[in-house]
Amino acid sequence: MRVSGIIVEYNPFHNGHNYHLKKTKDITGSQYIIAIMSGNFLQRGEPALFNKWIRTKMALYAGVDIVIELPVVYSCQSAEFFAYGAIQLLDQLGVVNNIVFGCEEYDINKLKSVSDILAEEPIPYKNFLKRELKKGKSFPSARAEALEKYFLNNVNNSISNDIKTIIQSPNNILGIEYLKWLKIFNSSIIPKIITRKGPGYHSKVIDKNYSSATAIRNQIFSNNENINNLKGFLPDSSYLIIKEALKENYIPAHFEYLSKSIFSILLRDDSISLKEYLDISEGLDRRLLNYLATNSIEEFINLVKTKRYTYTRIQRILSHILLDIKVDDLNMFKENGGVQYIRILGFSEKGKNILSELKKKSQLPIITNLSKSYKLLNPVQRKMINYDIRATNIHTLHFSKNYKKNLDFSSSPIIV
Repeated sequence: MRVSGIIVEYNPFHNGHNYHLKKTKDITGSQYIIAIMSGNFLQRGEPALFNKWIRTKMALYAGVDIVIELPVVYSCQSAEFFAYGAIQLLDQLGVVNNIVFGCEEYDINKLKSVSDILAEEPIPYKNFLKRELKKGKSFPSARAEALEKYFLNNVNNSISNDIKTIIQSPNNILGIEYLKWLKIFNSSIIPKIITRKGPGYHSKVIDKNYSSATAIRNQIFSNNENINNLKGFLPDSSYLIIKEALKENYIPAHFEYLSKSIFSILLRDDSISLKEYLDISEGLDRRLLNYLATNSIEEFINLVKTKRYTYTRIQRILSHILLDIKVDDLNMFKENGGVQYIRILGFSEKGKNILSELKKKSQLPIITNLSKSYKLLNPVQRKMINYDIRATNIHTLHFSKNYKKNLDFSSSPIIV
């Protein structure tokens, strides 16, 4: 039984994802694909366009065999901690042979050269990083500068000329973090990469064959009553699932729609309580409160952001505040081993074969029916999944016209 793992958001599943899936099977010869997928809030701090069960259905109809939820305490994080949770989950499954991810860079050895430095953190690199951070740079910018200087001064390697290009490309950044955590966990999973096809991650241009998820989301936001113009830019199955979801009164999720909820929390908080959330330090708490002079979340973030605190970082912080994800809980999860369970969102008929293997080999509890499993979880496991339950409730409250509380308890895994 050959199994490959992929780490995804499918926001929504488009032709580029279809290409990734087919190439994964081609280059690994895998019979089965397991996807670790973000739930209702994503790595950049945004709510998912559609809920996790709708996106699970897209994945299964496209050929994924099992979809496992990445807990929101990791899915709504920087690339480093997003990768930490996702790689740990894949490793803990005990059945995965390969991980395949897409990158802008085609040479995996270049990515490994960078990931090795991040995993080992040699003293010269750490010193360079400290100096760059003291200049007030954002962490990604400071890290890129520190890596460039490290390779230039300490390693006889031509990669120093390419560091900035490599480290500033979104998929490369995630790929490097995947490689780093594979090394730190001493995982037996073998990584492979495919070169990303089509427009860049942030491109808003609809491309004939491969459009970015950003461009597709913008098309849906602009006219969700008629999405016929998306035919051909999505696999037929994804197109039909989205069309069905819109008919069933789902509202395509946009961060702006969370404005009032987030501002309501900020208006009742003070600087002391805001410091309980991850990444809020160095006066950012006061800055968040001082700029409460607009009812647009996008305008607010643009007012608050600085060279060090980027737009995306602020967006993630605001999602943490909305979901009440406290830094003490994140530390507690880390002290207790990280990921606490395997939550199955859906599987194919073929995927049932892997489920039986997971039950034999995984050391984590496997959750398919939360209403039955919840009372069996220990306090730490329950604390983590409570965040997932809250994320679902908040997402459903804002983005479904027919609100139902606690869908995590009443929803069964999607079976295709």
